[in-house]
Parts: sequence; C-alpha cells; structure tokens
Amino acid sequence: MKAYKLRLYPNKEQEQNLEFTLEMCRQTYNSMLGELNKQVVIDRAMIQAMLPDMKICEPKFKQVYSKTLQYECYRLFSNLSALKVLKQNKKKVGRLRFKGKGWFKTINYNQSGFKLDKENNRLRLSKIGNIKIKIHREVEGNIKQITIKKSIDKWYATIITDAVVKTKCGDEVIGIDLGINNYLVDNNNHKIENPKTLNKYLKELRVKQKNLSRKKKGSNNRKKARKQVAKLYDRITNTRRDFLHKLTTKLVRSCRIIVREDLDIKQMSQQKYFNACNMLDCSWGEFSNLLNYKAENAGCLVIKVNPKNTTKMCSQCGNLQEMFLYKRTYECANCGFVIDRDYNSAKNILKLGQELSYVENNPSVQLEQGLSMKQEALTSKLRF
Repeated sequence: MKAYKLRLYPNKEQEQNLEFTLEMCRQTYNSMLGELNKQVVIDRAMIQAMLPDMKICEPKFKQVYSKTLQYECYRLFSNLSALKVLKQNKKKVGRLRFKGKGWFKTINYNQSGFKLDKENNRLRLSKIGNIKIKIHREVEGNIKQITIKKSIDKWYATIITDAVVKTKCGDEVIGIDLGINNYLVDNNNHKIENPKTLNKYLKELRVKQKNLSRKKKGSNNRKKARKQVAKLYDRITNTRRDFLHKLTTKLVRSCRIIVREDLDIKQMSQQKYFNACNMLDCSWGEFSNLLNYKAENAGCLVIKVNPKNTTKMCSQCGNLQEMFLYKRTYECANCGFVIDRDYNSAKNILKLGQELSYVENNPSVQLEQGLSMKQEALTSKLRF
C-alpha cells in the first residue's frame, strides 16, 4: 500500500458542499452515539440500520454520499474499541462525547464514489463535484480509498493505492543515539544537528498568542487571530515533518540494519530534570514511526534495545559510572578513555544489538552479514 497527499483547490460551491458533508458526518456520528448510549447491550446492526431511517426523516442526508455516512458508524465503533483497550490496560477513561460544530475535519470515500482524472488534474467526488487537484507526483496503482481533510483554510486528499513501494536499503550497520543538542549521533561519530524548529518560530508564536488572548471571546477578530496562530503551528509542524522525512529516508537508503534505543518518551517528558519542551519538539515518536515503516518497505531491519546504562557504560572497557546531563564528555575512571558522550552511547547501542541472544545462537544470522528474515517476524523477538 502507498499513500499520496495532494492539495485540492475547490471553488466556492465545492467548498460549501465539502463543509456541508462534514456537518452531515458530524450529525450522523452524534445521532448514532445518542442511540448507542440508550442501549444496555451494544447492537451494531441496529446502529447501522439507522441511516435509511435518518434519510427518510431528514432528506438533507440524501445529499451526502452513502458510504461516507456509513464510515461514521465505523469511526464510532473504532473509538469504542480504543476505549476498551485503554480499560483493559487499567487506564482511567470516560465516555464518548458528542462532537460540536467544526470538530469534524475528514471525509472518507472507501472503494467507490471517486475518480481521479490525471490528464485534466481533476478529482471527482460523488455529491460534491469535480475538484481541481495538484498532482505533483505520479499516482501509481489502483486507488482503494480517498480521505479528504480540511487543514485550517486548505483542503487535501490522501489517496491510498495498492502500489508496492520500491525502495532499496543500503549496506551499513549502525547504532544511533537520539538527543537534543545533536538530534542524532551514530557509532561512526556522524552527527545530525537538531534544527530546534519550535525555537525558530517561538518569538513570532508568542506575539500571535498574546494578540489572540487580547481579543474578545466570540468576536470576528478573535476568529481571525486564532486562524493566524493555527497557520503558524501548521508551518512549524510541516517544517519539523520535512526534516524527519528527509532524515529517515537518508538512514534507510544508506543502512540495512539500524540499532536504536527503545525510549519511553512519555515517562521521560514527565521527569522534572529533563528538558521536556525541547524533547517534545524533537518528535522522537514520529521519527520512530517514520523510520519503522520506511525500513519495513525497504527491507531494512530496525532493532530496539534497552536504553539502560547506554550513557553510563564505557564503550572501551564496559565500566559503569554516573553521568550527569551537564557532562558532555565521557571520561572513564577505569581505563582513562575519553570520548564524546553521545558518540559513546551510540557505540554501546550497537554493541547491545550485536549481543542479542538470537544473533549469538544463530551463526547464519549475523549483523555483519545482514539479515534476510522479514522485519515483522523479528520485531517480537527483539524487544526486551
């Protein structure tokens, strides 16, 4: 499967149809949730059977493509399933809430109700019209699903096809250490500087947020100020995501095996001594997700190891000693070895990957020789 995110340019009438569809999706979701709350035993078939009756009572629902409304039933029960998983994990959860105006941002067309005209750069959506679309790259394969998303005042189409992603991984075997001063350091002491995206826009963001706080609630000026803040946040997100995409693509294309720490980001951000703001700006979680799916498509293996003592251990002799955050150079008290803190961690991370039991016990599977097994089959074996 392959996804393409393309920009849409609807005219005023088409934009009104899109907004109307979003509102009908919201009302459908709320109606189904209201009926669900009345049930003692959840009856999915009964909830799904509500749509025909809703169209009879409210003819305006007929102006929306049927499968788009049916998807809201799937969305509702997906949310219920997510709550169930949280409860099973002993998390404190409440009940599903009704959605207010403006909450819904996506419209889903699954299997049918659309047609992409590549020659004329048009996307036909049932009950909406032929919308101008910017096809900045070739869309390969058969289209399975299209999701229309509103982002502030822009519209995008995410097109999912059955095309096979053709990417080749490299030949290197590396261990990487993620950080804040340097975003990434590998075991060869190659460093990637942290762009610190939020810091670049922080001054402008504070001005716009201060301007927003001074506006009267409910006024048009406040709506305009909120839009300006949202646009700036969108620019920050896009800048950060662009950096992460380029970095992960470069890693996958140059490496066949990448060893990294299995970090608990949520726990780290809650520690008082840790710089939570800059750490969250690094988006290590998104980096991990991008790296995992790109590596899987390219046949590259990503190994996660336990981060315990990777900073405290000497990569030369294995001695353990305390390392405070302000110390940027590791000086071993046992052997006198002096090395950069992050470089030392990256070397230790690679060693941990090499010392995994399944590698030691299977001579045909060595980090130096590469791995031919599928990443999905190995993931469960590699976690500590």
